[in-house]
Amino acid sequence: MGGMKLDLAAMLADLQTLVELESPSTDVVAVGRVMDVVEGWARDLGAVTHALPGGTRQFNFGVEEGRQPVLVLMHADTVWPHGTLERLPFRVEGDRAYGPGTYDMKAGIVGTFHALRALGGEWPAGGVQVLLTPDEEIGSLGSREHIEAAARKARAVLVVEPPVADRHALKVGRKGVGDFRLAFHGIASHAGNKPEEGASAITEAARAVLELQALARPEVGTTVSVGLIRGGSATNVIPAECELELDVRVSTLEEGERVTAAVRAFQPRDPRVRLEVTGGLNRPPFERGPQTERLLEQARSIARELGFEVEGEVVGGGSDGNFTAPLSPTLDGLGAPGDGAHAAHEHVRLDRWPDHVRLLTRLLQEV
Repeated sequence: MGGMKLDLAAMLADLQTLVELESPSTDVVAVGRVMDVVEGWARDLGAVTHALPGGTRQFNFGVEEGRQPVLVLMHADTVWPHGTLERLPFRVEGDRAYGPGTYDMKAGIVGTFHALRALGGEWPAGGVQVLLTPDEEIGSLGSREHIEAAARKARAVLVVEPPVADRHALKVGRKGVGDFRLAFHGIASHAGNKPEEGASAITEAARAVLELQALARPEVGTTVSVGLIRGGSATNVIPAECELELDVRVSTLEEGERVTAAVRAFQPRDPRVRLEVTGGLNRPPFERGPQTERLLEQARSIARELGFEVEGEVVGGGSDGNFTAPLSPTLDGLGAPGDGAHAAHEHVRLDRWPDHVRLLTRLLQEV
């Protein structure tokens, strides 16, 4: 297995196929086209396939009732809208393959199936179960229950999101992610004629921006940021409406509970202004723990045998691994090395990609 040969040209062809099927999260039909292609690959390898409620596809390779499979998580949706390929076409330049969705995470899908092919139908005890989801980029609202149900039955979870950009490290922890919307409802009045009769929603929202962002504790990984603000109707009107949208990132569940409680407890000083708070943590923190450390050490040992080094890092962005880490040993970042997730320079490193596919193949066989 250490000398396992991979067909990079075939991997590139498969990647081009997926990338040229644009699949923004909001277009379920377009996402479904990608999933249909991948399901065809799974069936060619003898998988038993299932379409789950909400659009998730499940592919079972040698999965046996009563035995714990290795679970692989991947998603077919991207952040890129239709038409992106016209300005950012799939292309290969030197040792990089560019295009929307290459790095995040269509190359992860392709690499997984080439790893599965390399196993030659010799599935590990308990088999391999793959979940291909349609909505990771928009919070996994429809797929979360399937992900968590599968994780509870798995002996380990391998997430084929890309490794850390440039450094190509695996991901052994992720911050929890929260989104809150605060809607302030005040009283409108003329700004120059008895403005005291009004109650400014913007004034209360401005105070909230400063007080809520002060909840951040960067020394323990907690960030709080108001990223959007909308309010007012005209410059000569005391504003009756204002909305804030708040992004929260936490490294521990305890911090998530602290910030959530504080946001929900916030009150305007002007009793005439009413506040509605919605939202919360949509992904729990993936806390670095001993089970993940054991998987990382196994991955590092395999990588050394294959002739390269790999490390583990904790990152700020969330993935579906956030859902599985509390339920089953989870290792993330097992997709294709590269850079530029969600950016115009998104690309995969072709000189490093085969090594990471070989690593994934060994992990599927040995964890």
